[in-house]
Amino acid sequence: QLQLVESGGGLVQPGGSLRLSCAASGFTLDYYTIGWFRQAPGKEREGVSCIRSSGGSTNYADSVKGRFTISRDNAKNTVYLQMNSLKPEDTAIYYCAADFGDFCPPSYLFDYWGQGTQVTVSS
Repeated sequence: QLQLVESGGGLVQPGGSLRLSCAASGFTLDYYTIGWFRQAPGKEREGVSCIRSSGGSTNYADSVKGRFTISRDNAKNTVYLQMNSLKPEDTAIYYCAADFGDFCPPSYLFDYWGQGTQVTVSS
């Protein structure tokens, strides 16, 4: 009943852009901190970005700072990840996750997870 659904992934050339969406159903995201994570084949899951429920604070992994932007539209019950200047090393399955509260916690504390969307950056 409580679901997060990612969309917007696909195949893009290096230097290109994608915008990922994380849409919630069964609950409202207004009071949830949202994180984006990614996992490449053979690698551990890593945090990409996080936006607090208040929307007043965001954070990014060093590898994506200056290239990715996280935002939220509570009216649409959706969180976005704008990804610019994509690199082959950005290739991964991207997941969004929600945690009740106004803080970006460690990944294991997030309450709800989507099924992921594939992002492939290749020439």
